[in-house]
Amino acid sequence: MDNSFRTRARQFYRYIMNQVANEIDEKDLRRPTIIFSPHPDDETLGCGGTIIKKKKAGADVNIVFMTDGCRSHPHLISEKELITIRAKEALAASRILGVEENSIIFLDFKDGELNKNKDSAVRKVIEILRSKQPDEIFIPWRTEAHPDHLATNRIVLTALQMYHRKIIIYEYPVYFWLHWPWIRIPRGPSRNIIWALKKSLISFLHFLRAFRCSIYIGDVLELKRAALDMYHSQMMRLNNDSRWWILSDVSQGEWLECFFQEHEIYSRARAMLLSQTMSATSKAKTST
Repeated sequence: MDNSFRTRARQFYRYIMNQVANEIDEKDLRRPTIIFSPHPDDETLGCGGTIIKKKKAGADVNIVFMTDGCRSHPHLISEKELITIRAKEALAASRILGVEENSIIFLDFKDGELNKNKDSAVRKVIEILRSKQPDEIFIPWRTEAHPDHLATNRIVLTALQMYHRKIIIYEYPVYFWLHWPWIRIPRGPSRNIIWALKKSLISFLHFLRAFRCSIYIGDVLELKRAALDMYHSQMMRLNNDSRWWILSDVSQGEWLECFFQEHEIYSRARAMLLSQTMSATSKAKTST
C-alpha cells in the first residue's frame, strides 16, 4: 500500500476516534486502579501515559505483572537471568511512571504458560482485588493475538465474577496496532495480502465499536518514552547478536510508534456486565 494513502487512512482513523471517543475526566483519573500487565512492558506500552496522568491526579495505582517475561529471547540468554533483568526493568519503568515499589506485584507465572496456570492465577487475582479494592482495572483487549494477553483478560474477568463488586473495566490494545494502516502490509502472495486486509477491516470495526474512551497523553509522552526506555532488554540489544529481538524491529518501528500517539484508547465496561463481556469474548475468539 502506498505510504501517502496509509498516512491519510491513519489520519481518518484518528479523526473517527476523536468523534466517537469520550475523554476520561479528572474525576475518573483519581479513581484507585490496578493495571494488569501480561509481561513487563505491556503496562507502559498500553497504559503508560494514563498511569502518569492518574498518579499526577493523586490516584492510587497498582501494577500486577502476570508473567516473568523469561521467554522473550530464547536461546540467547538464560531464563533465570532474564527474569531478574525484566523485574528490575519493570521497577525502574514504574518509578518513572510514578508508581511506588510497594505498589508493584509480580505473580511470576512462566512467560507463555499463563493459561496453564489459570486456576492459580484467578485465586491470586481475587486476593489482590480484595486487598487493594480498586474502583477500576485495566486489562488487555479481549481479542489480543498473544496467548498471555488473552489469558490475562480471561483470568481477571473470571476473578471479578467471584469478587462480586462493581468495577469499571478498561481494556487496552497492544497487538491491535499490528494491522494496516498502522503498519504496512508485508509483500507476498495476493492471498496473504487479501487476508491481511480482511484482518485490518475487522480491526477497524473493533475500533469503531469498542474503543470509545480515550485519555490525552500528549503532555506526558516524553515521560512515557523514558519509562519504556527502562526496558533495555526490549528496547536495545544486550549483546551483538542480530537475533536479539527488540520492539523497534517489528514492522520497522511502525508498531512501536503507535504507542506514542497523543491519545491512549480503551474499551470500557462494568463488572456487572461481565456475563455479556465474557460471552462477547468467547464469540470473538471463535470468529478469529
